[in-house]
Amino acid sequence: MLIVKKFGGTSVADKERIFNVAKRCIRDYQNGNDVVVVLSAMGKYTDELIAKAKEINPNPSKREMDMLFTIGEQMSVSLMAMAMDALGVRAISLNAFQVTMHTTSNYSNARLKKIDTERIRRELDDRKIVIVTGFQGINKYNDYTTLGRGGSDTTAVALAAALHADACEIYTDVDGVYTADPRLVPTARKLNAITYDEMLDLATLGAGVLHNRSVEMAKKYGVPLVVRSSLNESEGTVVKEVVKKMERMLISGVALDRDADRISVIGIKDAPGSAFKLFNTLAKKNINVDIIIQSVGREGTKDISFTVAHDNLKEAIELLKEYQEVLGFERVDYNCEVAKLSIVGAGMMSNPGVAAKMFECLYNENVNINMIATSEIRITVLVNSEDAVRAMNAVHGAFGLAEA
Repeated sequence: MLIVKKFGGTSVADKERIFNVAKRCIRDYQNGNDVVVVLSAMGKYTDELIAKAKEINPNPSKREMDMLFTIGEQMSVSLMAMAMDALGVRAISLNAFQVTMHTTSNYSNARLKKIDTERIRRELDDRKIVIVTGFQGINKYNDYTTLGRGGSDTTAVALAAALHADACEIYTDVDGVYTADPRLVPTARKLNAITYDEMLDLATLGAGVLHNRSVEMAKKYGVPLVVRSSLNESEGTVVKEVVKKMERMLISGVALDRDADRISVIGIKDAPGSAFKLFNTLAKKNINVDIIIQSVGREGTKDISFTVAHDNLKEAIELLKEYQEVLGFERVDYNCEVAKLSIVGAGMMSNPGVAAKMFECLYNENVNINMIATSEIRITVLVNSEDAVRAMNAVHGAFGLAEA
């Protein structure tokens, strides 16, 4: 078997944990498997690099930040190879240049295009454990790029797809996917299985256990995923195409995204093409929008509100003001004191009244809803930040997710 194992920063935060991971990987290797290991930077090292950069330049370029960030993963993989060597097992560390991992040129949020597997195959054939840097790639200019926070998950899934791996295991500091963030919702419980679509929505909507692009890629290439803890031997959560009916719940999970800001474009022309021009302007700068609400037209104008990630807020506001005359609107407002609360579950498709139950729960908690977005398997509402955790716990309880 060929197994790809990804370990997050907390799993390799210090010497003890590095040797713990090394021993887990060696166990699979000694059972006759080929093992590829993907690592994140140690602990909070990426945050330390950000702080160092800000000391030098409060507004560094994304290219230089990507150059800086790659230090973290290179340190992790080299130390891991040393640990395995100390335990008597041959291993080799490889960075994005050595693999090679081809990406787009969008610094800080690049997308993987292709992975050259020849070097990895050669090292595996030589019976080495191959340890690869997560989170990073190389663009057409031979510059380092990074895949965005959580991008090591995507690296692991992409490698599993390119190598036709038999399993892809994502190790974190929690022992699987929970019905909600257990740090915020004490009654949250672990799921034995979840579908790709449900996991993709939860990851996109704030559940930090998996990078959303990794789930998207796993679904596209049929990569078998398991999420489990690096600190214990529990079974974890299987992410797959179909979950058996007996395992199916109405709602699989509740997610909270406190990284969302609302932007309102006031008094834009109520004419064909105005929404297209607005969102096309943002898309050209790779600014993603999520919940969108358009008001009923009045006196030849309308208002359009939408949410963006907090990191994109400043750039989005500056861009809209720059193109205000071209887009033809009166003013732009924004609100940072909001959060996205979502419920996700394939069971919604065949059960009417789910939205009403969620809204009733929020009404009973005296939580105001600012915006609403829905799909077949999810409902997302924008609420005030101060109400977010209380609302999350109430909704989690209302749908019986804490029950065994």
